[in-house]
Amino acid sequence: MRVLVTGSSGRVGRSAVAVLAAAGHDVRGFDLRASGRDVPGWQEITGSFDDPDACERAVAGIEAVLHLGAFMSWVEADRAAMFRANVEGTRVLLDAASKAGARRFVFASSGEVYPENAPLSLPVSEDHPLRANSPYGLTKLLGEELVRFHQRAGRMETVILRFSHTQDASELLDPGSFFSGPRFFLQPRIRQQERMGNSAVAELLRAADPGEPAHVLARNEAGRPYRMHITDTRDMVAGLVLALESDKAAGETFNLGATDPVDFGSLVPAMAEITGWPVVAVDLPGAGVDYKTSNARIRERLGFRPQWTIERMLQEAAGTWRTSTHA
Repeated sequence: MRVLVTGSSGRVGRSAVAVLAAAGHDVRGFDLRASGRDVPGWQEITGSFDDPDACERAVAGIEAVLHLGAFMSWVEADRAAMFRANVEGTRVLLDAASKAGARRFVFASSGEVYPENAPLSLPVSEDHPLRANSPYGLTKLLGEELVRFHQRAGRMETVILRFSHTQDASELLDPGSFFSGPRFFLQPRIRQQERMGNSAVAELLRAADPGEPAHVLARNEAGRPYRMHITDTRDMVAGLVLALESDKAAGETFNLGATDPVDFGSLVPAMAEITGWPVVAVDLPGAGVDYKTSNARIRERLGFRPQWTIERMLQEAAGTWRTSTHA
């Protein structure tokens, strides 16, 4: 199958390209920046998703699209660029793919459309009301509606995948990681909150700083540790392949992610056992993050079986940590 992967230089995109190519698909990439991939037969279009000419080149001769590319930010100054990339870019790409005769369009949405961080009921299934409360979540919700429009128009099969939070296992113990840094390490979290303008939270975190590298155990105002899904990139790509290839996926919407959420109350101390760094517990304002998202639909209908538990991910991360600290 001739497949276009947008976001081909990103975490999930790079892995998806490798898996699809290894399975014999003819894969083309499309991203704002080049991936640096240098293998025989590899094609890549460099450009923005809201550029009609770039999209037309990208979809030429393509049978299916995995639209993974997106701009994710919670910084107000990025909002206009995020809507251009995630909403207008999705519209332009959908129109181009449909016009080019693509058979299937798989759209990477997000649990932010519910949103998972403020659920009305648990577990969060695909039937949960859609009440996005962040600009990023709104861009994904609008993108979903554009995809559903094309499904209703009947010119292209579409699949919507609401992504869980996704990480490479090697990132878990990396203070410089975009996600794991501020999630599990104190100083990166302080810097993140300062960039976002959350001065009160940043001050709470600074007050707990022991003056040395430390993990942060985020808890809500009642002292309950955060709980959320963390899914390995390899499991996400396995779900993407099912959405791309299965006849049962056409026209459907699926939550894609790990089966069980991760309790930070047990994960962060396990991280500290590996790094030897202290754990600082901080009670943050509000209800915090505590959710469970159901992946029952994609397991039952498409046979999705996540392989990478958080324990297995952390074991791999430990190997990376020990290698990097002794290099």
